[in-house]
Amino acid sequence: MGRVAAPHGVRGWFRVQSYGKSLDGLSACSHWWLGKADEYRKWLVAEWQVHGNALVARLDGVTDRTTAESLRGMEVAIPREQLPAAGDNEYYWTDLIGLQVTSVTGEKLGKVEAILETGANDVLVVRDENRERLIPFVAAVLREVCLPEGRMVVDWEADY
Repeated sequence: MGRVAAPHGVRGWFRVQSYGKSLDGLSACSHWWLGKADEYRKWLVAEWQVHGNALVARLDGVTDRTTAESLRGMEVAIPREQLPAAGDNEYYWTDLIGLQVTSVTGEKLGKVEAILETGANDVLVVRDENRERLIPFVAAVLREVCLPEGRMVVDWEADY
């Protein structure tokens, strides 16, 4: 959902780099899980607010800048069941990772390995045994996403 960026002030507040489209996307969650790799710890969110163009927060028990600094770089996560349902033609990135990608002509292009946020549009990193393809994740290219079947169809050729 985000990443702890830097301390904010001297009373335990810190900035959160949100991975979502809205800064207050984490506001509905009373607890956040902070950590790296597979080691996360559950924290009670004491306070949060949108401050300018950033989200700032303070966790229960974090009352000074030194403790807030120790959280820098940690990922902010929430359990899947607390996420709002994706809307029509909206997908969580985590659901797209691992999908088998084929072209509209039926050529297998590989599996979605990662997604890049470029500013203009997101880009799928699709890899097969021979190469990596960067495919724009835009309506003009995307033809079908079938999460239950683990596949997506794109208007993209193997030699692009």
